[in-house]
Amino acid sequence: MEHDESTIPNDSKPKNSETANANRLAKQEPLDFSKEKLTNPEAFEQALQILREKFPIQKKTDHNKTSDSARKETDEKLDTEKIDYIPARMINEFVYCPRLFYYEFVEGVFIDNADTLRGNAVHSRVDTDNGAMPSPNKNDSEKQNGEKSDNKEQTASDETIHARSVMLFSEKLGVTAKIDLVEIKTENGEYLVCPVDYKAGAPKKDSEGIDIWDTDKIQLGLQALLLRENGYQCNQGIIYYRETRQRVHLEITEELENWIKQQIQNARKTAAGNIPPPLPNSPKCIRCSLAPICMPDETTLLNDDLCINKQIDVEKARLETGFSKKSKKIVFKLNEVRRLISPRDDKRTLYLTTQGLRVGRNDETLEIKENQKVIETVRLNDVHHVSLFGNIQITTQAVQSLCYAEIPITYFSMGGWFYGITRGHGLKNVFIRINQFKIAADQNQCLKYAAKFVFGKIRNQRTMLMRNHLEPPKDCIRKLKQLSDLALTAKSTQELLGIEGIAANLYFENFNGMIKAKDELDILQEPDEQKNPEKTTNEMTFDFKSRNRRPPTDPVNALLSLAYSLLAKDCTIAALAVGFDPYIGFYHRPRFGRPALALDLMEEFRPIIAESVVITAINNRMLNQKDFVKAGKCVNLNAAGRKKFFYAYEQRMNTIFTHPIFDYKITYRRALEIQARLLAKTLTDEISEYVPIIVR
Repeated sequence: MEHDESTIPNDSKPKNSETANANRLAKQEPLDFSKEKLTNPEAFEQALQILREKFPIQKKTDHNKTSDSARKETDEKLDTEKIDYIPARMINEFVYCPRLFYYEFVEGVFIDNADTLRGNAVHSRVDTDNGAMPSPNKNDSEKQNGEKSDNKEQTASDETIHARSVMLFSEKLGVTAKIDLVEIKTENGEYLVCPVDYKAGAPKKDSEGIDIWDTDKIQLGLQALLLRENGYQCNQGIIYYRETRQRVHLEITEELENWIKQQIQNARKTAAGNIPPPLPNSPKCIRCSLAPICMPDETTLLNDDLCINKQIDVEKARLETGFSKKSKKIVFKLNEVRRLISPRDDKRTLYLTTQGLRVGRNDETLEIKENQKVIETVRLNDVHHVSLFGNIQITTQAVQSLCYAEIPITYFSMGGWFYGITRGHGLKNVFIRINQFKIAADQNQCLKYAAKFVFGKIRNQRTMLMRNHLEPPKDCIRKLKQLSDLALTAKSTQELLGIEGIAANLYFENFNGMIKAKDELDILQEPDEQKNPEKTTNEMTFDFKSRNRRPPTDPVNALLSLAYSLLAKDCTIAALAVGFDPYIGFYHRPRFGRPALALDLMEEFRPIIAESVVITAINNRMLNQKDFVKAGKCVNLNAAGRKKFFYAYEQRMNTIFTHPIFDYKITYRRALEIQARLLAKTLTDEISEYVPIIVR
């Protein structure tokens, strides 16, 4: 209702100057102390009065003390602003495993497994509320809500108020927490609160009965301390274990409070330093979702004094001295490594090569269309990555879904040239890349890693000849062994390139001996076929004379080029998954559009994956002359041939073998990721030396 000013009694009207000052303060406008205004004594006195009320004058005797106190408060405020708040769940992880805390809090790495998904399901109900709580003082709360409340739950003293999903923080501790449930009761006119945390597992059992695990104890204790700092009275907390359906109480004592504060300090020191070492042979690692990234046993093994020179000396011991006393100890130690990852990934690669296809998305599936007709549907959860060859369209919606699910999309030319990749922003760790750039700028460090790559490649070439050659050339095998040892002592990159080149010439000179496209019956029929020389010269054969490329001029070189391109794609995906920049390498020099580090990683895998696929596809007669097309001197696979070769390549990538270093069974695709992670651990000084994979 509006009133005319003339209807208001005179004694109730404020003076004009008081009204102006009140309005000025309400609007936070600056006071006008101009000469014209200050000539009015009444206005001057009013201004002084306002200043005295707003800025009271301290006594002279307390001036220094007040100044120091104000400075201290300012410094504390600035320090508080710089605090990086740690979630209570991360302190829980620190008590469980400092290394796990470092991965999740510092590097931002997290992977779900059955346990984490089960925990999320348990918390789904309590995370639905808005987290509102009454004021710590019951009287203040009643004044805020009115003297009379219609909510019986809040007015009755014998009832309990439940607040769910309560978010609190502490400037003093530098910790935040989201409390599942807070039970609030009334006692002596004050609210007595009790945090309740839900856990999917079971309580700890000892000789005295059931107890709370240390990880749960610190999380619940932190919640109680946060409630206290926010003005609530809290003397205990409760853990509800879903598996046994039991509530276990925790008294908040001074001893517990001191322990919690010490753990917070230790967590901050850990976050500011290097990554902690793995827990030695801990049973916690078995159910840890980050075990494939942490690789605790593998990291411990490669730092063990028993394996000082790593696999290089292990191989020498096996090849030269057999199972001597030292090598027996090493083999025994290798057998102690636990396989904490699944041997193979159930996901598969989606290859699309038919020109004119269109890839779209429908809910959680990819739809492949040809001429506006759906010819195939693939679930996103079943896809490891997507490879598109040539003129194939993919919708924005499909790209967004694949990026969100961290499923890479790789692009190839129709001939198989790998020229691009699309992936999401799931990778958050930049520390590996910083170290990668530092080492890439140091030629001596680059040479150290390059020597290991070349050593592994030559040793695996030697193994391929010994395994697959019709009559293994002893002289070549002996020279390859010598060249592999020389690679470790190369003084420059140029010298290393020369060693690699000599080894490659020796290897490919004898490569044709591993190709057995014709059996003995075919050889007996050769004289009859040679009666028509025009037919034999026009047909494409699998006779390999030398390595050639860009373009390949015979079927074997065409297969090798495509296999190398596919392997470069998989090494790029592995490098990105770990956190590397695939375009900055240590052996291969950076060049526009070339994934140099992926080419570094694939050196030791060229013989045992790419070349092995080619030999298998030819010797098992998966391919024949009809699967190739020729244009001028260039030879390439046709559509049917590519499909067969992709099948052979994926079959090799998913082949399970015994890892030569850790002695457990994995696929070659897993081995790519493991080698990339071992390389990353050398950059962060978790292990002292990179160990190439050398098959036996």
